[in-house]
Amino acid sequence: MKITELTIRNLVKYRGKVYSLTEVYQDKNEEYHVKLKNSEQSLSVSAKLIKPVEIDEFWLLKFGFIKTYDSKYRIRFERGQEFLKYDIDLHSVHSMTGLKIYGNNVNCRYVHQFQNIFCFLFGKEPI
Repeated sequence: MKITELTIRNLVKYRGKVYSLTEVYQDKNEEYHVKLKNSEQSLSVSAKLIKPVEIDEFWLLKFGFIKTYDSKYRIRFERGQEFLKYDIDLHSVHSMTGLKIYGNNVNCRYVHQFQNIFCFLFGKEPI
């Protein structure tokens, strides 16, 4: 994950916990650092230490998707009002996992990517 992919309020992982990004800045050595917060704490860490949050069923449901199909090969989630679908491919070597917007496949495996795409398309946060 590159620091340039992130925007304020993106969700990221640090030491196994999920945080909201509140600020990005550079120190005197031009190294990037981020300020993070969650319900437990606020902290500042090197940007190199944060990781992306993978999209899974928990996050899709939290973002307002509804599970519409479930088989041993694939699970589909839909968020109908925006014509969004997300498939989780359970077996294929050529994975079909990912976001579909109006039928077009979009590379989107992480929560921050979905947040950015959603905000760009609809002008608001997904939750």
